[in-house]
Amino acid sequence: MMADHAARQRWLALMVLCLGVLMIVLDTTIVNVALPSIRQDLQFTETSLVWVVNAYMLTFGGFLLLGGRLGDLFGHRRVFLGGIVLFTLASLACGVAGSQALLVAARAVQGLGGAVVSAVALSLIMNLFTEPGERAKAMGVYGFVCAGGGSIGVLLGGLLTSTLSWHWIFLVNLPIGVVVYALCLRLIAPGAGVAGQRLDVAGAVTVTLSLMLAVYGVVNGNEAGWGSAQTLGLLGFAAALMAAFITIESRVAAPLMPLALFRLRNVSTANVVGVLWAAAMFAWFFISALYLQLVLGYSPMQVGLAFLPANLIMAAFSLGLSARIVMRFGIRGPLALGLGLAAIGLLLFAQAPAGGQFMVHVLPGMLLLGLGAGIAFNPLLLAAMSDVSPSDSGLASGVVNTAFMMGGALGLAVLASLAAARTTGLLARGVALPLALNGGYHTAFLVGAVFAAVAALLSALLMRPGPAAGLQQAAPAH
Repeated sequence: MMADHAARQRWLALMVLCLGVLMIVLDTTIVNVALPSIRQDLQFTETSLVWVVNAYMLTFGGFLLLGGRLGDLFGHRRVFLGGIVLFTLASLACGVAGSQALLVAARAVQGLGGAVVSAVALSLIMNLFTEPGERAKAMGVYGFVCAGGGSIGVLLGGLLTSTLSWHWIFLVNLPIGVVVYALCLRLIAPGAGVAGQRLDVAGAVTVTLSLMLAVYGVVNGNEAGWGSAQTLGLLGFAAALMAAFITIESRVAAPLMPLALFRLRNVSTANVVGVLWAAAMFAWFFISALYLQLVLGYSPMQVGLAFLPANLIMAAFSLGLSARIVMRFGIRGPLALGLGLAAIGLLLFAQAPAGGQFMVHVLPGMLLLGLGAGIAFNPLLLAAMSDVSPSDSGLASGVVNTAFMMGGALGLAVLASLAAARTTGLLARGVALPLALNGGYHTAFLVGAVFAAVAALLSALLMRPGPAAGLQQAAPAH
């Protein structure tokens, strides 16, 4: 009876943690739909409007590693709750913002809170579920929230903006934040941090500044020019700071990120694959949304509905099927298969015409991408967290989240640049705008397919083989 109660409490705790993560994931895309309304209401210029998105990305990408380590040192539940409070209060500030400066500043604080929540949620889940079969199921649920939350955000953003106002895309976070905070206190036991260790301040400062400068350089690359002194200088300075960070980590007694972590083959391979996979996922999600809206003329609500089949497939795999596949076939095979299916889905989108029909030119690619993501996400997360001790689980979570963030941001910037360059070239040759846009998107989809294919190849060649590889090692010893 007690065992049943403990199991039920674990799964309830997982739902609460995933609700907190969903709130963060939604916020990365829900804003995109509301940008025209925000621009008109607060008198943003085209150039300044981008900071409503970039301010969030800047702090989110910069503080993931530090957030994960803070969870290890001071207790994962405590840091998670602090992140929820910060994110919820920042959402309130965004929702009542009447000026550009307040909205952008509040978005930056939102990113900080979101980074902390994202960095430690995975650690809490790994420590709640120590039995391999249960862990695989739990990670499947978490993977679905991460993979499917973005397209849910588009649908919800369209609904709230069209029926109420843009303010509600932020205010909707308030009751969610309160519920997550209250239920976390009830369902998750407070955990102690790592005793006797101090925060590596020099490492924290250098890596956070490095990541923030890298994100800043990437998100402004299209506007400033990829070969401009500003972009090259920022990326160069970010690289120099990262080199300094690695030097510091090799010498300090209690490093922010022990470099020995990357001697673990599954962990290092999973992070490289995560960068490529995030770039491919961003190609699918953002570029296909643009194709649907600007080429096929879909409304924001229709765009969200177009992603629904992929979301349903991801839900089916993430909420049960993926766990059974991992327990039967291990990590390597399903990961390579899922990424390969995603590559084929992106290739289908690269063939979609300007006058495409949903059933013929959109749905098949969506189904393959939903299937690929549903199969691949769970083993990728398990591989990234395998072989890591409980005391370093927050760090490993922060590292894989950083890999996704940087891969997505860099991939999207590169793919958007390639698409824009191709579109400009076609327009100069007298091609009509819809056809020129579609030609640019084809280029982005094709490169995204290459990213996914390379990730599949690396998974097949480098990931440790064997049934359920990494699941047994991933379980903390008791």
